[in-house]
Amino acid sequence: MLPAPNHYHQGPEALVVGLARTGDRDAFAELVRRRQSWIRNLMRRCCSDTALADDLAQQVFLQAWRKISQLRQPDRFGAWLKRLAISTWLQYLRKNDALRDAEEHHEAHLAQQDKTSMGMDLDQALATLSNTVRLCIVLSYHEGLIHAEIAELTKLPLGTVKSHIRRGTQRLQQLLSAYQGTPPAEESL
Repeated sequence: MLPAPNHYHQGPEALVVGLARTGDRDAFAELVRRRQSWIRNLMRRCCSDTALADDLAQQVFLQAWRKISQLRQPDRFGAWLKRLAISTWLQYLRKNDALRDAEEHHEAHLAQQDKTSMGMDLDQALATLSNTVRLCIVLSYHEGLIHAEIAELTKLPLGTVKSHIRRGTQRLQQLLSAYQGTPPAEESL
């Protein structure tokens, strides 16, 4: 017996995904309720802009609704949704190449300013990184993915992913240690 629409919140995610795959809007609404904070936070970490993160998260869920019938393994919904989110972010970057170049120039300028006077926090420090470096850092430290998974998701060579994570981590350590008044650490985050 299927759970009633007002009881979806009690059902296992794989069951709710299975119902959403058949076009059940209430089931899909429950999936959005369960996963929206996670997707919004992922997108916010990628773009450092709350309004843009909300827009991108909405795009992710619109794509998910259109494509959920193609999901073959309902128990893999979280991984599938993460792939959609990363794909949405990468599509946004490709469409906004000129904007990205301007952002990177602005970020380089910000990186040269005195970080102690800015009250640097992690989100501000992440914003100083280039988009691809920031994406690799977020997927590694925020999402807990290994380098090979990041390479697969982003379609970047494994060596590039490793390099982005290493240099991005070092840059974050420099920025955040300057803010805290401590010497930069040599270790990873």
